[in-house]
Amino acid sequence: MAKVLVSDPIDKAGIEILSQVAQVDEKTKLPIEELIAIIPEYDALMVRSGTKVTQEVIEAASQLKIIGRAGVGVDNIDVSAATRKGIVVVNSPEGNTIAAAEHALAMMLSLSRHIPDANHSLKNKQWDRKRFMGSEVYKKTLGLVGLGKIGSHVAKVARTMGMKILAYDPFISKERAEQLGCSLVDLDLLFSEADYISLHVPKTPETTHIINADALAKMKPTARIINCARGGIVDEDALAEALEEGKIGGAALDVFESEPLAESKLRELGSNVILTPHLGASTAEAQVNVAIDVAEQIRDVLLGLPARSAVNIPGLNPDVMEKLRPYLQLAETLGNLVGQLAGGRIDLLEVRLQGELANIDGQPIVVASLKGLLSPALRERVNYVNACIEAKERGIRVIETKDASIRDYSGSLHLEARGSMGKHSVSGSLLSDGEIRITNLDDFPINVPPSNYMLFTLHRDMPGIIGKIGSLLGSFNVNIASMQVGRKIVRGEAVMVLSLDDPLPEGILSEITKVSGIRDAYTVKL
Repeated sequence: MAKVLVSDPIDKAGIEILSQVAQVDEKTKLPIEELIAIIPEYDALMVRSGTKVTQEVIEAASQLKIIGRAGVGVDNIDVSAATRKGIVVVNSPEGNTIAAAEHALAMMLSLSRHIPDANHSLKNKQWDRKRFMGSEVYKKTLGLVGLGKIGSHVAKVARTMGMKILAYDPFISKERAEQLGCSLVDLDLLFSEADYISLHVPKTPETTHIINADALAKMKPTARIINCARGGIVDEDALAEALEEGKIGGAALDVFESEPLAESKLRELGSNVILTPHLGASTAEAQVNVAIDVAEQIRDVLLGLPARSAVNIPGLNPDVMEKLRPYLQLAETLGNLVGQLAGGRIDLLEVRLQGELANIDGQPIVVASLKGLLSPALRERVNYVNACIEAKERGIRVIETKDASIRDYSGSLHLEARGSMGKHSVSGSLLSDGEIRITNLDDFPINVPPSNYMLFTLHRDMPGIIGKIGSLLGSFNVNIASMQVGRKIVRGEAVMVLSLDDPLPEGILSEITKVSGIRDAYTVKL
């Protein structure tokens, strides 16, 4: 009989489901050494946020088939190590959607009516109605930064409360926003027009400190900010300063850059600041939902069935999976690349299977391409199971074509992304040893392996331009690992591809575009 280790507290409903197919051992708060010692006995591991499933734990797991995280994030699990070992990692991406949305709405209403301070005052035998004069949300403007599942639910409820809704989400189509009753706008307009600003984005390099001193300066002096998403997307020092100086009306935070919240100026501010200890998913219903969701997936995998929310590998027949695995990685890499090159909101992705690839079922390749395309924005929230759904919700149309006549390589893949900032295309193939090669960029022939940090330039093919770029990068202490130029005609348009050892320092990209002959430049992190 299979054995499941539950190493963090979960709802009994999840335990009951697991007990149908396995022996379940509940052992919480295990020291890492003890977890490593006992994990070889188990076929499945179920955790919440407390257990750190490190590479050492995974390497010790000799028969583990699946790791289930009863929650949304998987940042406490080394997903790469699990993938290398063929262990499925699953989560519950929708289990706490309603809980998080409702908490954001509760924070907004609490700010509007001073509920926490009024409650505290009355319990201290005071009766001070004038002090707690509130404001209505009816006919006010709500600005939503992020229009995913949680942001969408906030939008639906806010509409029924009579609010006007502005939304910023570069990965959502105008049509989808209109379906939700939202006007899609840029960040500057949202900041300047909104009475309430509610954040619903993951923490990424692009969203870190998206609320900073500059953003706060653009807001109304009466604006109120709500963050129940992720710590770090608000610059807490800048927010505290703006609140102290009366530059904005209030803030309600459930998440913080460092948790538990240590010393902070935010603690010292008055009734226009509400702080809660990361309660977004803390409802009885959400805890039951995530426990049931993940337990059902563990049960299914132990019975030989696919998982519906696999973070790392699709739920395919193992034989098919083994055959397609290299091409799935190719598709995901090219999708990630073309998505970053295209930038902005993407409306259409064309996936063309060429040569021998034209003879296989293209759906897994399409799914992997979409996962790569959406990964820069959604991080761990997108996987092979939900990539098509996420793309559809964002209004991304997908076209799959096949062309068996193209024989540059035995099998190659071509992706073209079109959107608000134009279109870009990439092609790639696999070498005989399985190594990925990028073979074409915007119709320019190249032959380069992907690397963690890459710089692409569009330039005029002219003497000295390569040296100028090399010197400029050297002046910023950026080391070039490799470089290749692709061109169609001598002294015409060309592309240059540089693999870098480190990310580009801030500001260098604008310096590159000032070099004579450079038409455009893009950085990509793979």
